[in-house]
Amino acid sequence: MPAPLAGYEALLAAKDVDAVYIPLPTGLRKEWVVRAAEAGKHVVCEKPCAVNAADLAEMISACKKNRVQFLDGVMFMHNPRLARIREILDDGQSIGPVRHLASTFSFMGSGNFSRDNIRVDGRLEPAGCLGDLGWYCIRFMLWTMKWQSPREATGRILRQSEAVSGRPPAPTEFMADLIFDGGVSMHFYCSFVAAFRQWVNIGGENGWLHLPDFVHPFDSYEPSFVVNRNEIRIPDASGGKCPPGADPMVQGHPLAQDTRLFRHFANQVFTGKLNDDWPMWALKTQQVLDACFDSARNHAAVKIAER
Repeated sequence: MPAPLAGYEALLAAKDVDAVYIPLPTGLRKEWVVRAAEAGKHVVCEKPCAVNAADLAEMISACKKNRVQFLDGVMFMHNPRLARIREILDDGQSIGPVRHLASTFSFMGSGNFSRDNIRVDGRLEPAGCLGDLGWYCIRFMLWTMKWQSPREATGRILRQSEAVSGRPPAPTEFMADLIFDGGVSMHFYCSFVAAFRQWVNIGGENGWLHLPDFVHPFDSYEPSFVVNRNEIRIPDASGGKCPPGADPMVQGHPLAQDTRLFRHFANQVFTGKLNDDWPMWALKTQQVLDACFDSARNHAAVKIAER
């Protein structure tokens, strides 16, 4: 059992620590990602990765300069069903050219959530539900569009936390519309004040694809999705299925997407080479998030330059 360490500085100085997971509040992440990189530690960073894209670019630059891997903690990117969804999106028949995407990720904060949870504290989490939940909606959209950025974003803060004791407010209910070149559109909604939902729908000229559980699979052993009313299940390539009596939603088992995230991260580190796609995914997501937030605060559509 590793010996406990007295503080973050001791952790970064430890010779037997190769990588760190940074789940600190967003407002604190930049400093510790940069310090971890300078200490030669590979980084898994929670989302939203930074307060803005400029900060994230600095964080990624520090990791690249120090030859350490950067990865954001979006677990569904490591779920094998994405590869199957990509096959269907690209077959040219099942869905056809994509025309519209829609997504919702929400949960109802309980108890004193609206007063005490750091996710409604504008000092620590300035983007509120947009950063905590909207990040996933934006990420899935960008993945679907093969990392093409939208050209325009229109966001709206529907509700925000109360400014108390000098604490600035943060969005608690947010919606946005995004437009791509070629006329493809996307709408998403995220909220801390609505019942739990986590779905994505992709509409094309020939058909549609629906994931009712795109962030946290209802079955982490055999995740599924629906194409034109037909359910498609993704059993693990090894044939592994949910053992009798096990909870199919439990994470952390060998086939679960959270386990795969850290396995993929470790395997990449062991290669001695950097995966440049992972930081790009995070930065594009942050850029779109920033545009949605800027639009909401300025009450105007925001143009997004392709990068």
